[in-house]
Amino acid sequence: MMTVVRGGAGQPSVRAEDTFTGEVWRDIVMRPGGDVSVGNNFFAPGARTYWHTHGAGQLLIVIAGEGIVADADGQILVTVGDTIWTPPDVLHWHGASAERYLLHTAVSLGGAEWHGPVTDAEYTQ
Repeated sequence: MMTVVRGGAGQPSVRAEDTFTGEVWRDIVMRPGGDVSVGNNFFAPGARTYWHTHGAGQLLIVIAGEGIVADADGQILVTVGDTIWTPPDVLHWHGASAERYLLHTAVSLGGAEWHGPVTDAEYTQ
């Protein structure tokens, strides 16, 4: 059966904590409850996720601003209109650039496994 998630019918924005560095706000579009979760995430300049993996991968769609996505192979600067696919079980992080905010929609498949924070040295590479 199809599920319709009504725009604007979700919960208020919440401050993301525990697995983020800096100021990050989240709007849950579709709550985790199966194999898929969808959320809009706002990162203030310099804010970022911790290192993490997704059991079945993750799709990010950059809506506004400028950000960084990174894995063991390096960092890539992303901007409005970019779509990023992270394959299953690839250790990665993402967040805003130092000078601009980032707003992206995250479609996460499978659960997330969180690792440690991204250090300032890792972030500024």
